[in-house]
Amino acid sequence: MRLLIQRVNRASVSVDGELISEIGKGLLIFLGVGHNDTEAHADFLAKKAINLRIFEDDEGKMNLSVKDICGEILLISQFTLYADTKKGNRPGFSDSAPPEKAEALYEYFGKCLNELGVPTKMGKFGALMKIDLLNFGPATFLLERE
Repeated sequence: MRLLIQRVNRASVSVDGELISEIGKGLLIFLGVGHNDTEAHADFLAKKAINLRIFEDDEGKMNLSVKDICGEILLISQFTLYADTKKGNRPGFSDSAPPEKAEALYEYFGKCLNELGVPTKMGKFGALMKIDLLNFGPATFLLERE
C-alpha cells in the first residue's frame, strides 16, 4: 500500500463538473493499493498518516500532526502509484490490485481515518477526477507498507 501525502491549505475533488468533496487545512492523501495489501496494512498506514508530524508548531518546526491542528483529510484512490516505468515509455499497472480489492481497501482506509478522529472526505473510486489543491510548503511525503 502506498500513500502520497500532500500538506494542503485546501483541496477539492470534482467528477463530471460536480464538486463531490472539499476540505480546508489538512492532508490530501492519494492511496494506491497493491496485490498483497491487507486491512492490516491499512490500519498501520492510517495511524501513521494521522500522527505524521508535518505541520509547524509555534517555533516553525514540523512538530504537529493533522490531528493536532484539527485538520481534515481528502482521500483519493490512485492506482498509478503502482505504475511500473522500468521498461519502455508506457507505464504498466500489473502491480496494482484488481479494482474490487482496491475499492474495498480504499473504503476501509477512509473508515479507519474517520474512526481515528480525523474528518475524512473521499473522492469517487474509479472515476476520472479533477483535483484542485493549494499545497502548503510544498510538503509531499511517500509512505509505504509492503
